[in-house]
Amino acid sequence: MNTNSFETAGFAAREQIEKASQTAYKSFEEMSKLQKDNWDAVVAASQIWAKGAEVIGKAWMGLAQETLETAATTAKAMVGVKTLREAVDLQADFAKGNFDKFVAESTKMSETVVKVANDAMEPITARVNVSVEKIFKPLAA
Repeated sequence: MNTNSFETAGFAAREQIEKASQTAYKSFEEMSKLQKDNWDAVVAASQIWAKGAEVIGKAWMGLAQETLETAATTAKAMVGVKTLREAVDLQADFAKGNFDKFVAESTKMSETVVKVANDAMEPITARVNVSVEKIFKPLAA
């Protein structure tokens, strides 16, 4: 084996090691960025969910407060009734009004919950799509 062949083989090996190192480093950088972007999506989804939960909580508290105020007004009106019929009618109106309000607000709350869930899933869904594309793109090539 001559010196020239040995140097050529050494040079080729060194070149292959350098290429492999660069490829590995590039892959590591890409994976790190992918993981960071995925984590950012989770954080964004959590923030959307937290804001939505706050909106829903405030709406329920508003409904509870309104119901208590209506109950107090009805209780005051009950003190002034003169007949049993007036008391029954007042109580029936109170119950029907509360039921109608509860049904209407429950519908709004359900719509809000679905919207918040969908909005919170958008960043996660986008990242899943990117991740799947990155994983399967090299396989398709």
